[in-house]
Amino acid sequence: MAHHHHAPHDDIVYPSTLPFLFVHLACFSAFWTGVPTEALWVALALYLMRMWAITAGYHRYFSHRSYKTSRLFQFLLAFLGQTSAQRGVIWWSAVHRHHHLHSDTPQDVHSPRQHGFFYAHVGWIFSPSNLKPDYGTVRDLTRFPELVLLDRLTYGPAFVLAFALWLWGGWPMLVVGFFWSTVVLYHCTFFINSLAHASGRQRYVTGDDSRNNWLLALLTLGEGWHNNHHHYQSSTRQGFRWYEVDVSFYVLTAMSWLRVVWELRAPPEAIVRGERPVGRKVLEKVARDLAATFSAEAIACRVKDAWTESHALEDLAERTRRARDQVEGLLAEVSLPHLPTIPELREKAEEMLNETPSLDEIVNRAHQILTEAVTRRVCDLALAGA
Repeated sequence: MAHHHHAPHDDIVYPSTLPFLFVHLACFSAFWTGVPTEALWVALALYLMRMWAITAGYHRYFSHRSYKTSRLFQFLLAFLGQTSAQRGVIWWSAVHRHHHLHSDTPQDVHSPRQHGFFYAHVGWIFSPSNLKPDYGTVRDLTRFPELVLLDRLTYGPAFVLAFALWLWGGWPMLVVGFFWSTVVLYHCTFFINSLAHASGRQRYVTGDDSRNNWLLALLTLGEGWHNNHHHYQSSTRQGFRWYEVDVSFYVLTAMSWLRVVWELRAPPEAIVRGERPVGRKVLEKVARDLAATFSAEAIACRVKDAWTESHALEDLAERTRRARDQVEGLLAEVSLPHLPTIPELREKAEEMLNETPSLDEIVNRAHQILTEAVTRRVCDLALAGA
């Protein structure tokens, strides 16, 4: 199922937000139940356990397959992840793979650049277009019937956990232990979609707005090293440098010693140092962003004005009528006045981007994109004025 671009907030189904709002409002019941110390400790433990299940399970294992484990532990990871009430494991993975495929483009389901901070943080969850992602992208998961069943029992594990806490410690344990930890877990997870694409440092050129944010990394057990992750998605480790705290990876490493998990994938040193050229898709996105910092429309108007006193514009209009494609090709080869030069584009690129061995390629491609855009516009103006 394709995801269609839409205006932010236009397609939120507000009744579907009611259970989500209820979970938040339930937290205020603590005024009546009280806040026992034991319930607070349980809330903290459940936050850490379920955050780890989201980061090490939902994200690094199910979405990116960055390590291997047994079928039994795979199921336990999925079950523990679903106690967080963040929908089914297969749904989550399908949405996340779609995000990486279209990161910060109009097709991205939760991009602050495209839809605004609030929608990227939480609004997108209630959009009908996101309720049924493309399960064709997660066939490696849908071949396990137990995962398919678990995915269909969307909130079953969360209800089981909530009921068990109520049986154990009554209403205070349910309100503080379950609802408090669930709400904090929601928003710290969602901050990776919103804040980690808006605030922090970009070490690598990734063609999107992903950033490294040390505070988010601490809150989410390592997920805040988000620019690192977008730079090399299949790495189990997301804190690439020794000082980048990544608790989820440390726990997985300890588990690998016990053979609970194995084949943890690491980024090559050249990737960590940023020495490898960027991929074709990233290069194209970055070059288009660079070209877009200059107005093709404004440049074309200045070219038109510069040529008005000569017969160049009239000749161009005549040639355009006869063979538009050839004229665009011819124009692309001649020197267009007012078009930014390669050095000017490079200067702009150095302001926008971090160090990358692909800088020359990006600049040359941006120059080509801008030349083509200006050429098309000049041809349009020539025809309109003839």
